[in-house]
Amino acid sequence: MPSLLDQANLIDLADRLVSAAKRAGADQSDALAVRSVSLSVEVRDGAVEESQRSEGDDLGLRVIVGRRQAVVSTNDLKSDGFEALAERAVAMARVAPEDRFAGLADPKQLADSLPDLDLLDPQMPDVETLERLARDAEAAGLAVGGVTKSGGASASAGIGGFVLATSHGFRGATIGSRHGISMTAIAGEGTGMERDYDFSSTLHAADLEKAAVIGQRAGERAVKRLNPRKVTTRRVPVVFDSRISGSLVGHVASAANGAAIARKSSFLRERLGETVFAPGINIIDDPLRPRGLRSRPFDAEGLPGRRRHLVENGVLKTWLLDCATARELGLETTGHAQRSVSSTPSPGATNLHLESGSKTPAELIADIEDGFYVTDMIGMGVNLVTGDYSRGASGFWIEHGECTYPVSEVTIAGHLSEMFASLFPANDLVFRHGINAPTLRVESMTVAGH
Repeated sequence: MPSLLDQANLIDLADRLVSAAKRAGADQSDALAVRSVSLSVEVRDGAVEESQRSEGDDLGLRVIVGRRQAVVSTNDLKSDGFEALAERAVAMARVAPEDRFAGLADPKQLADSLPDLDLLDPQMPDVETLERLARDAEAAGLAVGGVTKSGGASASAGIGGFVLATSHGFRGATIGSRHGISMTAIAGEGTGMERDYDFSSTLHAADLEKAAVIGQRAGERAVKRLNPRKVTTRRVPVVFDSRISGSLVGHVASAANGAAIARKSSFLRERLGETVFAPGINIIDDPLRPRGLRSRPFDAEGLPGRRRHLVENGVLKTWLLDCATARELGLETTGHAQRSVSSTPSPGATNLHLESGSKTPAELIADIEDGFYVTDMIGMGVNLVTGDYSRGASGFWIEHGECTYPVSEVTIAGHLSEMFASLFPANDLVFRHGINAPTLRVESMTVAGH
């Protein structure tokens, strides 16, 4: 473990790879070095079903020759092979298509200080601890009346870090941890069985919810889904439970991604600076949130993280940009570059959330005479080019301001522009995912049943 936490060796390897690229004839280059270790245990019916441990070291080199670029990667960290790796990358770049937007970040934009975001819990639990957590979660789920089977429970932990070195002098290193517990419960018998789940994922073990709470909640959710009814097709208000409402925020981020804008493949491409949501709606991207699941002190091109509004008071304020998409669109990068060791940078969100409103979830549905409360969705029927939205869903029917009976095998459909414009948030925002939102009400959607 000390070698994992000490990134000096990774920094040295990345530096050597950048130097080798320069000797091979690269005009610009950057190197990404990644090291990780993870441990997971899955139990079913009280017995360990699977136990896995993985460790990995990977290097990626991007070289730019003129306006042509190439990427190579390896998991062989022996520096005596760096010269050949760099020469191969340069040879690939010289025959690659020209990309007039390729290039490293402007040196003036690079991060010159790296904040401590409290991303690392240095203590890795042992296998026995993970087994106990998984068994506790499963036992609590099975103890719920009406639960008949376990769909499995798991516990995991890991530590990972990466180093970025560039030919124009940037050196940055970051390291973080991850801990998780999950449980799936099955209620009922035969063709009437229903399943549901719960989980907790945090950077620090101390922030995890109790395993027994996770298991109990999974069991209670599964039981509530028993004996679902079907509904006839109609247009009604639809309320998205907080554990799946973040998917709507994710669609905003995908449609505001600079790569989609440059390709003209986003229904929001003409909407920058316009009112897209109702007044008072704020969506914030914050890579600097302490202990955030997607927090990072710098992006994949060495630019500093910065908290910014994607949507402010209902207005779409920015695209998510890396350097290449910013150049293509004639804009400034927003520092949202992401990459793996085998890819060039591309833009993507970090910790994204939609701010809470003022009403409780109960108050949000209190005036709904006939509506649908969604707790689970399936399928990927979202067209970000047109904004058309259609997904399979299950949940509970709302009558006279209260959730009454479970509903399954329906489809909810609408258009994202109309959904965004009528969206209203509750006050129950909790940071549990990389993308978070409170319970959300959309005023009118088609619920297609039988």
